Amino acid sequence: MRTADELREAVEAYLRSLSFASELGRLEEALRYVLESGGKRIRPVLCLAVAEAAGADVEHALPAAAAVELVHTFSLVHDDLPAMDDDDERRGRPSVHVAFGESAALLAGDALLAEAMRLALSYDDPRVARELVDATLGMIGGQHRDITGDDGDLVGLHRLKTGRLFAASVGLGLRVAGIPEMDQAPWRAFGDELGLLFQLVDDILDGDGFALRLPLDEVRHIADGATERAREQLDGVSGDTSVLRGLVDAVAFRTG
Repeated sequence: MRTADELREAVEAYLRSLSFASELGRLEEALRYVLESGGKRIRPVLCLAVAEAAGADVEHALPAAAAVELVHTFSLVHDDLPAMDDDDERRGRPSVHVAFGESAALLAGDALLAEAMRLALSYDDPRVARELVDATLGMIGGQHRDITGDDGDLVGLHRLKTGRLFAASVGLGLRVAGIPEMDQAPWRAFGDELGLLFQLVDDILDGDGFALRLPLDEVRHIADGATERAREQLDGVSGDTSVLRGLVDAVAFRTG
């Protein structure tokens, strides 16, 4: 089994090697710019770790892992736009709309999404692409709830906005590994809990979301519950889950 750091390095190398559609022309510069701005890459690492734990080769899972990262990156590019969160900086660098203009940022996000779907469609199994499409639609629906103030069910909102891509990272790894549907339940429940945990910790660190609506001790209690449930779900799957357990700890105890 490769370590999380080794999986992250594999993701970075694969992203650098991607060939984008020639029709994009100079817009490719904006795509490279945002992809090279770093990030934790937790979603593609999660996808690779699940695939490897389930018996697949990491190299076979790299297109799926990159696809989920491209969808995540597309969402960040669009979230930063003035019409959305209006953020001028992302990961210590000017946002794409600041560096390249709003029109280019909008098109760059569109291109990242299309390139993600092309990667997902490179597999013979159409369920890989369907997994990513369904998650993307869920993420977009959650984002719309957020910007329109439809946040009465905060857990439900974040299971869409953040959780669906975490769930898809797990699902894509399972699809690539060829795990039968009847054996996927604990894996998928693990992904759901990890996505919720990520958002809870994010809100604690940022003083946002859950941390604005609930007492901090209560948010920490909910996060502890998600951590425990994620670990319990891994008890129900076969294979070496040490890297996945490490990801749970990394999310639960992250400080930034």
